[in-house]
Amino acid sequence: MMRTMLAVTAAVALLAIPGCRYSLNGGGLPTDIKSVAVIPFDNETASPELQQELNAAIRTAVVSKLGLKEAAEDRASAVVRGKIVKYDLDVATAFSANPAQATSSRRQLQVAVHVEIYDQIHNRVLGKPMDLTAIGDYPEGGEAAGRKQAIDKIVSDLIQGAQSNW
Repeated sequence: MMRTMLAVTAAVALLAIPGCRYSLNGGGLPTDIKSVAVIPFDNETASPELQQELNAAIRTAVVSKLGLKEAAEDRASAVVRGKIVKYDLDVATAFSANPAQATSSRRQLQVAVHVEIYDQIHNRVLGKPMDLTAIGDYPEGGEAAGRKQAIDKIVSDLIQGAQSNW
């Protein structure tokens, strides 16, 4: 009983230490990958804000979720690079029940990217390049909310892939 109480007390004390943050220290990445550069994705769409929002979300996630430090491309252990290949928006998904109104109340957009993490130490692509597609739902006139939803899904899939070594 005493041993159990000591173990619980020690665990609580460790969790209470200020400034401690849980991180995966690179997730499923090789142990020598300590820093990352997220370079702007090539954008084959007509939406410049999509490129900016996606790059910012990926940069934040690789630092916070993978425990990597952000670095300039020439000094980074790894580089995240890719291409935005599709941005389809305004696909109507739900319509008004009133036959006199022909307006849609819900819409969808779709974002597709090709992304890879390149190990600059060993000059090779880590895992397999990923083709990721996500859908965002949004209300009429709320494209930005749908775009954020799709970007969040793509970033989540990218992080999961990195953590699991694809």
